[in-house]
Amino acid sequence: MEKSNRLNAKDLINVGIYTAICAVICCAVAMTGVIPIMMVLLVVFVPILTGIPYMLFLTKVKKFGMILILNVLMGILMWVTGMSFYALAVGTVSGLIAELIYRSGNYQSKWRGILAYAISGIYCWANYFGIFFNADAYFATRQKFGQDYIDAVTRMLPPWMCPVLLAVDIACGIIGGFIGTKVLKKHFEKAGIA
Repeated sequence: MEKSNRLNAKDLINVGIYTAICAVICCAVAMTGVIPIMMVLLVVFVPILTGIPYMLFLTKVKKFGMILILNVLMGILMWVTGMSFYALAVGTVSGLIAELIYRSGNYQSKWRGILAYAISGIYCWANYFGIFFNADAYFATRQKFGQDYIDAVTRMLPPWMCPVLLAVDIACGIIGGFIGTKVLKKHFEKAGIA
């Protein structure tokens, strides 16, 4: 019997489950953003903390499209929760690149999986575009946080921080992916989950 490369219901269920897990972690971390320094550190904590479920997700990925769908869904979540449209746009492109990276390792390479995770997660970095490129409009919807909060975040995120945060996001994605593979090997494989 020839194996189909088309996504089936099981594949889509896996995408849904792992998107939900990553979304819960992202939202929990994002809630700490009411503290100005935590707003800046989202690109540190989100990629590290979502590394474990994402690397487990990659053990289920054997067909093209699963990573892209997860990224699109995460981008939509970021957009509808008030971040920006940029997360969806960047997440779609980074999800496609991550798909190609992971597929180039026949959906089995640990290192390509880690790199795919680090690249796919830059939708988190895109959430800052509103601050970098249109701060007045971005903060107009966040007046309830107060001027002190707005001033503190603006001071910590001058435009030159944009490429710095991209580098931090990717580096933390590599760290999160590496931690995820270690935990996966130690616990999930022993339990027969991965």
